[in-house]
Amino acid sequence: MKGVVILGSTGSIGTQTLDVVRALPGNFRVLGLAANNNTALMERQVAEFRPAMVWVGSTPDGVPPFDRHGATVVPMDAMACAPGVDVVMLATTGRAGLAPALTALRQGTAVALSSKEVIVMAGGLVMEAAKAHGAPVLAVDSEPSAIWQCLRGEALPPKRLIITASGGPFRKRPIDELDGVTAREALAHPTWVMGKKITIDSATLMNKGFEVIESHWLFDMPYDRIDVVVHPQSVIHSMVEFADGSVKAQLGPPDMRLPIQHALSYPERLPSAAVPTYDPLRYPALTFEPLDPARYPCFATAREAGARGGTYPSVLSAADEEAVRLFLQGRIRFTDIHRLVASALDAHEPSHESLETVLEADAWARRHVAAAIDGS
Repeated sequence: MKGVVILGSTGSIGTQTLDVVRALPGNFRVLGLAANNNTALMERQVAEFRPAMVWVGSTPDGVPPFDRHGATVVPMDAMACAPGVDVVMLATTGRAGLAPALTALRQGTAVALSSKEVIVMAGGLVMEAAKAHGAPVLAVDSEPSAIWQCLRGEALPPKRLIITASGGPFRKRPIDELDGVTAREALAHPTWVMGKKITIDSATLMNKGFEVIESHWLFDMPYDRIDVVVHPQSVIHSMVEFADGSVKAQLGPPDMRLPIQHALSYPERLPSAAVPTYDPLRYPALTFEPLDPARYPCFATAREAGARGGTYPSVLSAADEEAVRLFLQGRIRFTDIHRLVASALDAHEPSHESLETVLEADAWARRHVAAAIDGS
């Protein structure tokens, strides 16, 4: 059995990862679970899966005594490199997963990457650690996972990557009405069920900019050979064009358990009742549209930050995380998310990427956003 650690076990990806583990008994053993503050769900998970290690980031009064289930509280860094761990599912948000990811990779342990912020803010460091220690970075995001699946078995590099985007809940909303978008409206994604942060990023299409940066690093692809098209049905998760003009596409229902299972079971493909099957008759029409930059300014800003490199992507990721948090709290408008991110990028003085400069840029961006709100 593969030993699995799940960082972010109580979130959307974490709970769906446990769905996959539950549906494939005898294939995976959960060795560690980590979460931020959902101790009630964490205790139920610990009672069911009996991991040896647990971690709760925010520890309010009354944290359940996990030791009664045989679990020891272990920091995420130590959990990621513990003996017997074959793969770390990185399902945290923001910068929280960076240190555990680097620790696991430097130990030679595979990292299943759902937390795209980690590779956005420090893509060079992540891939350098992976190559130096022979540890694979396994794509869990549905779009990079689709590209990965299309590339498997190909001897030559692709000509072009084509990432699909649903367009989010405001694909048809008049642009001059976006100022008034509420958090409840933005969280109502038309095709995917996800955590709050990524759902808002899907509404602004910031997540597609992140996926362009992620695909650049994972597949060593120049930015000018990565395209994005709007595909409202979310059935084709991405496409890859090859030198001879052939195009491969990976299709499936919009369900994250499929890419999760693919990453965990790699290099095998395991049959599982937890993963829904694709019925083409349920989706008789698959359509595509160009991405409208006026509707989704976050996308162009993210792509530009990725191409500029250095510590710009670190600022991008941190400023977006803070702006999304403020929007969900009702303190800024939907359109202010882009304004705050762009302001941070414009004011940033970039540095060469290192762990120290990445973390400094992250902290600086958060202070910049806070100051911009206080000043207004």
